[in-house]
Amino acid sequence: MAHPRSTGGAPDGRIRLVRLLIVVAFVAIAGRAMALTATSSGLAAAADSQQQRTIEVRAHRGQIVDRTGEVLAAAKEMRTVWATPREIKDPVDAATRLAKLLKVPRKPLLRALSDRGSWYAVVARGVEPALAQRALDLGIVGVGASAEEGRDYPKRSVAAQVVGFVGTEGKGLAGLEYQYDEVLAGTPGKELVVKDPAGRALKTERLVAPQAGKTIRLTLDQYIQAEAERALVDAVRHYKAKAAVAIVLDPKTGEILAMANAPLINANAFGKRPEYQRNRVVTDSFEPGSIFKVLTVSAALEEGLVTPSKSFVLPYRLKVGDKWIRESHPRGTQRFTVRQILAQSSNVGAAVLGKMLGEEKLKTWIQRFGFVARTGLDFPGEVAGLMPGFWSVATTGNVPMGQGISVTPIQIAAAYAAVANDGVWLKPHLVAQIGETVVNPSGARRVLSSEVSRQVLGMMNDAVMEGTGTAFQISGYKAAGKTGTAQKADLQRGGYAAGRYVASFVGVVPSDDPRLVVLVAVDEPSGAIYGGAVAAPTAKRIAEFALQHLKIAPP
Repeated sequence: MAHPRSTGGAPDGRIRLVRLLIVVAFVAIAGRAMALTATSSGLAAAADSQQQRTIEVRAHRGQIVDRTGEVLAAAKEMRTVWATPREIKDPVDAATRLAKLLKVPRKPLLRALSDRGSWYAVVARGVEPALAQRALDLGIVGVGASAEEGRDYPKRSVAAQVVGFVGTEGKGLAGLEYQYDEVLAGTPGKELVVKDPAGRALKTERLVAPQAGKTIRLTLDQYIQAEAERALVDAVRHYKAKAAVAIVLDPKTGEILAMANAPLINANAFGKRPEYQRNRVVTDSFEPGSIFKVLTVSAALEEGLVTPSKSFVLPYRLKVGDKWIRESHPRGTQRFTVRQILAQSSNVGAAVLGKMLGEEKLKTWIQRFGFVARTGLDFPGEVAGLMPGFWSVATTGNVPMGQGISVTPIQIAAAYAAVANDGVWLKPHLVAQIGETVVNPSGARRVLSSEVSRQVLGMMNDAVMEGTGTAFQISGYKAAGKTGTAQKADLQRGGYAAGRYVASFVGVVPSDDPRLVVLVAVDEPSGAIYGGAVAAPTAKRIAEFALQHLKIAPP
């Protein structure tokens, strides 16, 4: 009997195969869909990232004010004129017109405007709003302007070399603007800018708010500063001098009330006269001449080698080593006390005291008064003085009279302030307050005993009453001071340059209760060359103004 065939096997196999094919197809489709989704998401993310940008937002820069709160430097609303090069139809015409109006170089601007693939190019920064509007009024398609913060110096030349200036990128580039750039600049913020595919901003979202910079209050008094600058300008003009500097210092605190330079410079156009930018009070050193004799006499007194009344028979000239030391004016052999050596500014007398001190003690006192180190003034670019590297026998005769050694005006002022401050040296400083924090400089040290400082101040008083500094006499006040006349070194040929001098004077007033130290140094005066004739009258003018302005009555 034959077995019947099964009729269900083949159909079942075909069904299973169809099912398998369906599953495979579904998996393939699903995988493709996932791949497309991933690709789409990646492209979208890439597109989003191209249309979103985080930018830095500059903080409001802090002010610089004088001791009374008068503004010396402040933020100012300015404009950046910009262009979208790909929208500029005629780059040559646009560059020509914009360069002429905004006074910017034409060739670099033309290159920027000719870049057809660029969306953004800076035409000019720091543009006054009215001038920026004139640029827009030219009607050039693709040119725009945006607000930016600039810097304004409302007192123009007053303290310009001290305050310094800020560049177009908002960074301090000189003076206190540079020294305290981080404090003044504050902390920048962040913004998220979303743009459409054409590069136009759709929205801006503040991510981090900027923190404004701090206000810096100086020790300077703008009125004393301005008068010091006027006095220097007059001195430079009258004596056809190369330059001049002045310092007004409070010896009891180390606060600098004025730090002036001439020629002047307009802080709002600082870059136009780069040769006048530096603050010579701290960047320039010079051989001090006779104003250095205060150190020599102080050292001899403090070492117990002499008393103010000790006398010496002094010839007109004296040979020290292989050099002759001569007085500035011819005279016969005379007897001088130590007091007279300083009051009459005797070169031979200073050399005699120098020989008594000797090389090692002279070096010690030069260091003690701070002449071979920076004062630590809160200002950039301060240089240190230079002491001779090699000392011969002649050096011990030259250095005591202020030759063969170089110092800076701020070093001299600080040394005289120590004499006026009962023998205590204080660090000179320009900044009184940063934000809410009062600045209290450290570094006080005793240089002289109280007795010696009083003795030396008394000798300086004699110099003003009957010596070389009579031009510093101030009606109603006791005044002390010392004159200086120094030859300038010839840096090319060595030795000293014929006919080139620095005339200087340092005064203390009132000398019976010192409140002001006034230094004036005039570089390369013509005609008169002596410190008593050139610098002392200018110092007197500044001192008289400061005494009246500060209402300092005689003790």
